[in-house]
Amino acid sequence: MLRRPEYRKALVFCGLIGVPVSLIAFWFLVAMHELEQLVWIDWPRDLGWKQAPWWWGFPLLLVAGVAVGLVVTRLPGLGGHIPAAGLHSGGITKNSLPGVVLAALFSLPLGAVLGPEAPLMALGTGLALLFASFVRAPQTPASTALLGAAGAASAISALLGNPVVGAVLLMEVAGVGGPQLFAVMLPALLSSGIGALVFTGFGRWTGLQTGSLNIGLPKPPLLDAGDVLWALLMAPAIALLIHGAFVGGRFVAGFVSSRTVRNTTVCALGAAGCIALDTVTTGRSPADVALSGQATLARLASDPHAWSVGALTAVLVFKAIAYTLCLGSLRGGPVFPALFLGGATGALLAPLPGFGLVPAMAAGMAASATAALRLPVSSVVLVVLLLGNVDTVPVVVLAVVVSFVLVELLPQGPRIPAFSESPAGRAPRRESSRP
Repeated sequence: MLRRPEYRKALVFCGLIGVPVSLIAFWFLVAMHELEQLVWIDWPRDLGWKQAPWWWGFPLLLVAGVAVGLVVTRLPGLGGHIPAAGLHSGGITKNSLPGVVLAALFSLPLGAVLGPEAPLMALGTGLALLFASFVRAPQTPASTALLGAAGAASAISALLGNPVVGAVLLMEVAGVGGPQLFAVMLPALLSSGIGALVFTGFGRWTGLQTGSLNIGLPKPPLLDAGDVLWALLMAPAIALLIHGAFVGGRFVAGFVSSRTVRNTTVCALGAAGCIALDTVTTGRSPADVALSGQATLARLASDPHAWSVGALTAVLVFKAIAYTLCLGSLRGGPVFPALFLGGATGALLAPLPGFGLVPAMAAGMAASATAALRLPVSSVVLVVLLLGNVDTVPVVVLAVVVSFVLVELLPQGPRIPAFSESPAGRAPRRESSRP
């Protein structure tokens, strides 16, 4: 393939479009962050409140629901991927770009319990195809798929800050290797995780050294039997929580497929109600339940003792419900809210005998990311990147395998229907083959 001139040209072009796509993705993320800070932190303080009041989410999500409903019904592309269908590539054209950008702008900063990864991937795909049309590149199915994947990878790498994670994620999302990839990688992941546990434990028991790649960075406490046991028990529970949210999101998508503007607004207001209930119950900021949870997860990890058992329980309940409503109605990605729910569950259960905070949150995030993504290798790489160490990788791998096997065996819920209020003449969007 490398000897074919057309492939080499496509490779060079993909490298070139990575520059503008990543720059646009960077400024898109900056805009999302600044708008979230403005709406949820600066405006309440400017109005004299220490934090946003309990009712703050209602007007914001009212606007979000109406705007996203109008984008879905009036613009091509349904505003991008429906989050309840999972993270996937394809289905995006250059004509979808305005709808993708507008739906994300009205969803993410205004409180949707979703992340920016799906809009970023759609933005990267659409921009790559747009730039290809500018230079009149050949439009074949193979070239379109290649350019779309390259644009999506460039955009998602801007979010994750790591090109390896972006490449691995797109490899699994695009289905490179087909179902056999999962059939091969799953037992390999499991055996490598168990091998790491045995090797680490045996070296610890004997006191003997075989040499390692350690360069002297500080380590968290060594894993012990309690960490492994609790992680194996916790992973199925978290997988069920996230899978239940996705099944519920599919029912919500069916609800908003007719009378889309009205029903999308109803679901957005339902998410606002969850935000309000958490604030009234705990007295904490509405942003704990609203938004993707990326910033809140960082605060939780840095100071878990600032959260009481009641606050953690409340945020898990209300954010899970809001997440379910947003998965089927608004636009965004499913990953970061799932990571927060997994991490918060780990922090809640960390005081169990023999369980540590770091392995608890690591296993929780691994199980939740896998249940949301259905991409085991990407979930391992993503969680390890977030943790910043490799000492918890064995429990991460075990949690990923348990979660992946469980959610693949469970009923997947209803199919996401076509939207009845789509513009005339536009064919219903082809549904992703991934649950």
